[in-house]
Amino acid sequence: MDLKELKSGLENAHSHEQRVEEIAQFFGSHSLVFGHGTDSAGGEAYWLVRHLQHWNADHWTSPPTHDHIDEILEIAHLRVTERRPLAYLLGRTWFAGLEFNIDRRALIPRSPMAEIIERGFAPWISVGKGNRVLDIGTGSGCLAVSAAHYCPGILVEATDVSPDALELAEENVKKHGFEDYISLIQSDLFDAVCEKYDVIISNPPYVPRARLASLPAEYIEEPAVALDGGSSGLNVVNRILRDADGFLRPGGMLFMEVGEIAQAFSRAHPKLPLTWLEFERGGEGVFMLTREELTGYFRG
Repeated sequence: MDLKELKSGLENAHSHEQRVEEIAQFFGSHSLVFGHGTDSAGGEAYWLVRHLQHWNADHWTSPPTHDHIDEILEIAHLRVTERRPLAYLLGRTWFAGLEFNIDRRALIPRSPMAEIIERGFAPWISVGKGNRVLDIGTGSGCLAVSAAHYCPGILVEATDVSPDALELAEENVKKHGFEDYISLIQSDLFDAVCEKYDVIISNPPYVPRARLASLPAEYIEEPAVALDGGSSGLNVVNRILRDADGFLRPGGMLFMEVGEIAQAFSRAHPKLPLTWLEFERGGEGVFMLTREELTGYFRG
């Protein structure tokens, strides 16, 4: 399916659902890879149409006009020729029910930890006003902002080694009005951190370096520093593990995503008493550890 066929299909569609179907067919005919907010051509097509409608329900149910056709064609063309993720093309994405600014300064939010944060970390730990949360490798700030949103009154410190990522995170902190509750710190993991926390959350780089060059084009568009987990994928993960207990209060908890290297991680730490979390909306490779479990493992 080419752009001329897509244009014709958009012009002749009698509903926005039909427009979504036409765009999905176009995306599906160009061997795109999904996974940056949706997992299918249909999901991306729906996202594109609704984004251009500013998610207005009345626009969705009203008969389609020729408005937005040129924008759809331009974005669809870039999506298939440059293989940039749709989120980067739109400059917006969604995480934990919240909208975030996004661009190539940071990884596109997609962690299953959204479900943990939406529940306020229950049933694992209760956090509220005055409790402290540390987000290591904050990127766009999506975990930090979501935590502040779903756990009113908590104090969040969010670190990243990349000044560019921190600039983007600052945009999102301001976008959601959490300047008084979220502090952004340029730091290589714990280097510039001095507090103790009730919860530490992290989605660190964990892709083995040898795999980076073979990733689909959409993933190569993302900053390598947010993906590169060193030779085994465990370099950054292990550094966080070794130091986390020293930054947790008694009873505090670490939640960390290791994604595709979950089995390799378990093999590397067979005696670590990991709790692997399950998610209703899909996703895996997130574990939880208490401060006491960490201390006993590394310093017992």
